[in-house]
Amino acid sequence: MNKPLSIDPAVLRRLKGLPKSERTECLLALCELPEMFGRPHLHSGLGIRKLGSRIFECRGNVALRFIFQDRPSALFVSFLGTHDEIKTLLQRRKYPR
Repeated sequence: MNKPLSIDPAVLRRLKGLPKSERTECLLALCELPEMFGRPHLHSGLGIRKLGSRIFECRGNVALRFIFQDRPSALFVSFLGTHDEIKTLLQRRKYPR
């Protein structure tokens, strides 16, 4: 599966505000995501985990995670945050759309 990647503008703003080294790590993870998604033996480095129906998480770097959705036409990256921010988001069931 090699779907195109679509990224929410809020995620891009958060990426832009990161220090250069963290931004680079996260962007490299995003570059790997379309190729690795759906290939479990290859995506272990990204730490892709299913969170719900068509909602997944992957590692951006040591501290940050992306939430993305498997849409019919693309993988839509809807959130970037720390493990705690994502945990809170999931507890409140307020998935970014």
